[in-house]
Amino acid sequence: MVWEEEFGDPASVELFPEERALVRDAVPRRVREFGTVRACARRSLGRLGLAPAPILPGTRGEPQWPPGVVGSMTHCEGFRAAAVAWSRDITSLGIDAEPDKPLPEGLLPKVARPEERSRIAELERRDPTVHWGRLTFSAKESVYKAWFPSARRRLGFHDIAITFDPLVRHFGARLYATGLCHDGQPVTTFIGSWTIGTGLICTAVAVSSEASARYAAPSSS
Repeated sequence: MVWEEEFGDPASVELFPEERALVRDAVPRRVREFGTVRACARRSLGRLGLAPAPILPGTRGEPQWPPGVVGSMTHCEGFRAAAVAWSRDITSLGIDAEPDKPLPEGLLPKVARPEERSRIAELERRDPTVHWGRLTFSAKESVYKAWFPSARRRLGFHDIAITFDPLVRHFGARLYATGLCHDGQPVTTFIGSWTIGTGLICTAVAVSSEASARYAAPSSS
């Protein structure tokens, strides 16, 4: 897996005509972030030896990658990034970046299941330096980005339950939805990681081809 990042927008970014058409009526800020994150993606693809090409959104906004490639893109205020890998090495991939700030007031119940909110309250008591609600939001975004390209089905916030291991900065994701299978078995769990720094919360889910079977155990409920 390779990735590229930017902590701002260059003065100008080249877009392919097909991409430019998608943001023809967008405000300048949207055009800049759209272009910069694709520049990150093209640099990442170049590290795999692939020539520059348009990166167009699919039906739900997911980036469409060249054949044989999986990838993910993210952007938030002051940060853009993209990660890609060969599908022979990585089965699914999702990344997300969020500002290292609390979630807006009233949003946590929409993001977290009741049992998650109890765990978040305990984590906040133990380590109030981490914005656990925002981290939960980011983890679920990464899970969704890894899920959708193969499952092609909606996955709501309450269809995912996150548990954190603060010692190693890993998280587990239990899925309460069906639609993604491996070797005929439903995928019900993912494992991801997170990092916090430079004003950002970043999460990632990457399932290697060799490890896919570990994430395909049938649900016990």
